[in-house]
Amino acid sequence: MIAMSPHGSRAVRAAERLREALIRHGITVDVHDGYGLALISVWTGLVVWSNGDRFWWCAGWDTRRRRSVYASHRASEPERAAQRVALHYTRLREQHPEPRQLTGDPL
Repeated sequence: MIAMSPHGSRAVRAAERLREALIRHGITVDVHDGYGLALISVWTGLVVWSNGDRFWWCAGWDTRRRRSVYASHRASEPERAAQRVALHYTRLREQHPEPRQLTGDPL
């Protein structure tokens, strides 16, 4: 969670609503603010941006066109956006699980 003034930007307020909705899905995220946008860091390969009106995130790769495919959702519906982000998060966790913790001296 980020520290913000009571009059934080619309982007940050929207990001905080999405953060709260993702917590209800068991997903802990970080929110970052800057340059009129808020970024919600979810997982490796999953960052959600908000301008206060919409959320958008990279949803995959189009091999034929060789470019990223983006998904978006209205910021006025953080619960529904959280459901969509949570589904993508689950797929990414299967592809990129948490790294094993190192214990002791690695040498």
